[in-house]
Amino acid sequence: MSLYKKNFLKMLDLTAEDIGEYLRVAALLKEKKHRGEPHDILRGKNIALIFEKTSTRTRCAFEVAAADLGMHAVYLDPKGSQIGKKESIADTAKVLGRMFDAIEYRGYGQEIVEALAKHSGVPTFNGLTNESHPTQILADFLTIKEKFGSLKGRTLAYYGDARYNMGNSLMVGAAKVGMNFTACCPASYFPSPELIAKCHEIAKETGSVLTFTEDPAKGSLGADAVYTDVWVSMGEPDEVWATRIRDLSPYKVTSDVMKRAKKDAIFMHCLPAFHDLETEIGREIYEKFGLIDMEVTDEVFLGAQSAVFEEAENRLHTIKAVIALALCDVV
Repeated sequence: MSLYKKNFLKMLDLTAEDIGEYLRVAALLKEKKHRGEPHDILRGKNIALIFEKTSTRTRCAFEVAAADLGMHAVYLDPKGSQIGKKESIADTAKVLGRMFDAIEYRGYGQEIVEALAKHSGVPTFNGLTNESHPTQILADFLTIKEKFGSLKGRTLAYYGDARYNMGNSLMVGAAKVGMNFTACCPASYFPSPELIAKCHEIAKETGSVLTFTEDPAKGSLGADAVYTDVWVSMGEPDEVWATRIRDLSPYKVTSDVMKRAKKDAIFMHCLPAFHDLETEIGREIYEKFGLIDMEVTDEVFLGAQSAVFEEAENRLHTIKAVIALALCDVV
């Protein structure tokens, strides 16, 4: 199996063996990092980092990963390129492909990162789109594997809006590796019927069980990991907060939700999280709606079962594995 020169665009593109290889190399590179052992195996390589949506973890993970691997990274913020404005995506991709060894894209439609991959001629990586967030899923799976030793047969319960990149990618990833997946939210917030059908087909081969429930008291029963995300995604209008708060407040992850999971269950969140009033948006929501937290309580977020900061660190190691495997034929 080789992932050399391969794109990394969405979980549906990957096999269980691909995911296993990414996690194997991520664990290896994490050990090297923690031991202070150099692993600059990509000296002389260059990567373009296109960010149409800003980020803390994704940007830092790609930049540090590139530096650790010996690469040079060029960051292009929303005002730093003419992609899709004065220059077509195809033309931009062809130019960047002649200057860089790889491209990362974080932004809006999945079709944009797919077009970059099609026209650039170099490995292209999805740092997040509206539909998919595959680098986050690798970090999540590495975190679960470090905690429990395996993925197959484990159960992940996702609370909140499961229609977009996180709910979609976690469901697909779980089906691929034989992990059980539960979406706990109003039915109108379930993933699309088409994607659910695809995942059921995958699950027939892997033994994964996919469950969809509107009952917050049942969602976490027997779960090894309880996962949530912000209720309003980047780029959505502020006007949707009232609707999301009304619809999703019953699905806040609380200590009671965690108590219904397994005793050794972990809490996960891709961050940023609204668990207190220490953010501008958090204070605005408090002033408008009187909420001191949203998708998760501070007690759970900072509690003994929380794995959010291990999960955040693992963004670095899994992204490093994605880059290394695409640009080096032996890792």
